[in-house]
Amino acid sequence: MLRRFPTLLTRVAILAALVARPAAAAPRTEKPIEVRVVVITTWEVIRGGKDYRGELYAWRNRWPMTTELPFPAGVNPLLYDPGRHVLAILTGMATARASASIMALGLDPRFDLSHAYWVLAGTAGVDPRVASAGSTAWERFVVDGDLGQEVDGRDIPEDWPSGMLPNGRTTPFAEPPPRAQNADGNNAYALNPDLVDWAYGLTRDIKLPDDAALAKARAPYSGPGAAPPFVLEGDGLMSARFWYGPHMTAWAERWVPYWTGGKGVFAMSAEEDTGVMQALSFLSGAGRVKLDRVLMLRAGSDYVVAPPGMTAAEQIARQAREGLPANRQALDNLYAVASPVVRALADDWVKTRDATPTVAGK
Repeated sequence: MLRRFPTLLTRVAILAALVARPAAAAPRTEKPIEVRVVVITTWEVIRGGKDYRGELYAWRNRWPMTTELPFPAGVNPLLYDPGRHVLAILTGMATARASASIMALGLDPRFDLSHAYWVLAGTAGVDPRVASAGSTAWERFVVDGDLGQEVDGRDIPEDWPSGMLPNGRTTPFAEPPPRAQNADGNNAYALNPDLVDWAYGLTRDIKLPDDAALAKARAPYSGPGAAPPFVLEGDGLMSARFWYGPHMTAWAERWVPYWTGGKGVFAMSAEEDTGVMQALSFLSGAGRVKLDRVLMLRAGSDYVVAPPGMTAAEQIARQAREGLPANRQALDNLYAVASPVVRALADDWVKTRDATPTVAGK
């Protein structure tokens, strides 16, 4: 079949038509929104478009953030306060969803996140050796509890304290530990200690409310686990698995310091924080965010260890029937402690945009 080549006159006409195309077809040039603070939440009960409760609820209703922005790459629309330039995201639960959601937000061309602070406020299981139900902990380290090797509990050698062992090692807690961030994955992240201390200093004297339900939940425990709820600095162990019991808690109490050079203290068990940090680390490498502007707050909605006289299996069964004993109080306390920090960062933008807060004298 013969090919027909356009004449010179035809080629000129085609070129003229292209040049004359409407300006509406040109790429959008709107300036991205400069976000001051991103509030990260992980779970919410939403049915039929109605928000019933969860980590996002207080930010929607009490802040309030009334502007909804579509977010098709995530699990839920974003909430936005255009006055303070504060954005709230619901990531979805567990490591994978959290990481994917934060990555999607970080690459969203609608937002300039280059100076933004990131404040995660989520519920968790609390170690009664460190704090009580309803207490809130600003994390200095977040440690991954999934990366590694595992031997089934029925096959653990008698001289092993746990069936979990690091990749590249043949026994649990073998010395020296692997590097926290290595080719197998990132087992631990250290948050900016100056920023964490600043947030803690701003909120440490907040008196968290106590009530009869909390008193009943903590009554079987002793030490910090029996105290009225309070604000502390304590570290998080993240796992996509919900886990319970004294043996797993003993492992967590060693796993956190193992990966943090002896500096970390296990306080809160949750799921998403290492996924969030992985995404933010990649985004930081691309120059889209500042990794030293991350804060993570967890509040104890239940204990990782059952009360004396109750097995881990019985604890799971009871919580399936009755719910988490301090869920409502943990949600309230998250907002009570995180919101003053978010407000301070957003309202003092003249200073905080270019200088990360630290404790006076540091």
